[in-house]
Amino acid sequence: MHERTLLPDGPRVISERLPNTRSLAVAVYVLAGSRVESAAEWGVAHFMEHLTFKGTQGLPTTRAVSDAIEAFGGTCNAATDRESTVYWARLPVREAERAFTVLAELVCRPLLRAHDIEREREIIVEEIRSYRDDPAQYVFNLFDEAFYGDSPLGREIAGDEASVRRLSEGQISDFWARAYRPANVVVAVAGDIDHAAVIDMTAAAFATGNGALARYSPAPALPAARLKVDQRDCAQAHICLGLPALPRDHPDQWTLEILNTVLGDGSGSRLFLNVREEAGLAYDVHSFQSDYADCGALQVYAGVDPADARPALKAILAELARLRDSAVAADEMARARAYVSGRLELRLEESRHLASWLGVQEALHDRVMTVDEALEKLAAVTADEVQALAGRLFHDEGLCLAVISPKADGGLEGALRLP
Repeated sequence: MHERTLLPDGPRVISERLPNTRSLAVAVYVLAGSRVESAAEWGVAHFMEHLTFKGTQGLPTTRAVSDAIEAFGGTCNAATDRESTVYWARLPVREAERAFTVLAELVCRPLLRAHDIEREREIIVEEIRSYRDDPAQYVFNLFDEAFYGDSPLGREIAGDEASVRRLSEGQISDFWARAYRPANVVVAVAGDIDHAAVIDMTAAAFATGNGALARYSPAPALPAARLKVDQRDCAQAHICLGLPALPRDHPDQWTLEILNTVLGDGSGSRLFLNVREEAGLAYDVHSFQSDYADCGALQVYAGVDPADARPALKAILAELARLRDSAVAADEMARARAYVSGRLELRLEESRHLASWLGVQEALHDRVMTVDEALEKLAAVTADEVQALAGRLFHDEGLCLAVISPKADGGLEGALRLP
């Protein structure tokens, strides 16, 4: 079972002890991501994440930062999302204090030197170019632009080349000063360590300090647009179809989890069996969901021959309609439930994933669930609930399509209708 402590003017601390394990995972969530950026600050949260690894007061070089963890066999990294930024480290449990010290250095004591900022601009620009050159990756950014429109949720998390080059030293340091305060942090820990020791090490490493965060602007009406096409010279057509789903803490999220599994998660899903195996239209076809504080999306990706873009879209829409029109059979429901439950149990056996589970729930959700509570929620989902949810979500007005293809539209907007 996890334990939770709120330090006065300091981080929220949540931990779960894993007896007789040698690894320790610490995940530090800063409650600021790209969604708190103004248009003038586009890309600053991601830029900030990069800069922390360039040097801190106690670890003044990139090499010093990496050696502080890697020299002891550990790993350390970070990621910027829409509503949070996470820094994590995994080390042998005997190096627990080191993990807290290094992560606190990154979050609370970065140097933010002018020459590091200028050098990192070019690195981030190359990062942006790398995934823009990958159509199988970039189609999701294109979907966000179409679906969420000109809003923080519709902009690339990293920014674009112009916004990254435009960010000033003052904007970056101001963002750190208001967002990277200990009281805006969640520290989540999984490993063979007791909660009292976790509290002591967190308090010593992170100290205290409050700060005000900008509120999210409300999500726009969804979808903002129906279709967005990027015509370029590539071998495949990359399709991302989506529609509005559920916000993060909606009570039907567990029903959506089962619906998504039946639809397109894994090689036993309907999309895999029918669009890939039966129709032979795609090598990679799958569905997934994203959720935020006040909105969400259910999306389907497929990479297909450009000549098959319209038949593939038709086949995907047919699977959505089938979920809307017919209850999932008992054996298929049982398989989907066992698949989701088993993956959750296996994933949370590993300390890093458990720390992430605890940290995300504490940082972004209304409550922290145990694995057993989550399994109970999944077990309670019925076929009638899945069909009812599909009936509420799946309608023509909600459909949004992003395509990267060597061909133009090809009549795809006209085909964007459920049967």
